[in-house]
Amino acid sequence: MLGIPEKIKAIQEEIHKTQINKATEFHIGLLKAKIARLRKELEENTHGRIVSSGGGQAGFDIRKTGDATIVLIGLPSVGKSTLLNSLTNAKSRIASYQFTTLTAVPGIMHYNGAKLQILDLPGIIEGASKGKGLGKRVLSVARNADLILIILDVFQPNHLEVLKKELAEIGIKVDQKRPDVIVEKTSVGGVSVNILTEVHITENLIKEILRINGIHNCRIIIRESGLTDDQLIDILNGNRVYVPSLIVLNKIDLVNQGFIREVQSKIGDNFIPISADANVNIDGLRSAIYEKLDFIRIYMRPKGQNADYDEPMIMRNGCTVKDLCNKVHRSMTRDFRFALVWGKSAKFDGQKVGLDHKLVDEDVITIVRKVNAI
Repeated sequence: MLGIPEKIKAIQEEIHKTQINKATEFHIGLLKAKIARLRKELEENTHGRIVSSGGGQAGFDIRKTGDATIVLIGLPSVGKSTLLNSLTNAKSRIASYQFTTLTAVPGIMHYNGAKLQILDLPGIIEGASKGKGLGKRVLSVARNADLILIILDVFQPNHLEVLKKELAEIGIKVDQKRPDVIVEKTSVGGVSVNILTEVHITENLIKEILRINGIHNCRIIIRESGLTDDQLIDILNGNRVYVPSLIVLNKIDLVNQGFIREVQSKIGDNFIPISADANVNIDGLRSAIYEKLDFIRIYMRPKGQNADYDEPMIMRNGCTVKDLCNKVHRSMTRDFRFALVWGKSAKFDGQKVGLDHKLVDEDVITIVRKVNAI
């Protein structure tokens, strides 16, 4: 009897042998769904992760701190440790040989009032998502990050596709958003498919992919324009994460502009050129990190006092009053009565709002708690 890895390999071979055209789209979609289901069964939960408390593998269980967590991902010897030391006050070991960093080394970057945790991770190699080197432990830390910095050596820009492939294999969808699909499971009634836009998948294939995933009764609502079978499989798999990234091209001090233009022709112009060793464009990278995280600043104004403009609360764009309360203290939402808001999100100064009110950059807010709140 075939084990799971053998089953996956057999299905992959069948896909490779199948000519891709309109007539085979349905069959290939089913095969991909079966592979995803088998891989999910095969997944192990013993590799590294970012956690809220100690325990587990030393060096890979990192306590999340600050306003966001950023990880440095790259092959060995691309300059991640030097970059961490340039961006933060960390002291990550630096050497010219591979695999210097064998644990996750944290550092803190302060920028525009934000406190950002940056993790220098061991270099990964091709096959990391399958367990080569420290790959699975490294990549699983990236699953919990708010931003991934993909670090490339200026002399090896072709590694970009390798890194993106390894991230995708472990379930990290870089620079993508979760498709707008809702699956509501029911106890009876079969499968009801509601497609509200143009998609690249048939209703019949949708139902079969659901069946392969053990879903026989549900209501599925699709609002994602151009939805594909791969996207639907990702959603049903339930273990995909969607993380923004920045591509960082390091060691540019060793080449001329002509060489950089040649690299640009290979990987596009969506990268930030730096030299961690020569401290070139590090401030530009700091600015790009802050901008990519899409932060806003909210100024707290305690009741009867002046607003604190020196230390803003750093929040994500689109956050609500409830999000702010949860960040201040977990009891704040429970004891919440109302809030007063001054700024662009308010219709007038001192507007009284509830937990669902959306805040914008540089709003000033007073949280009023219940009288009996401690």
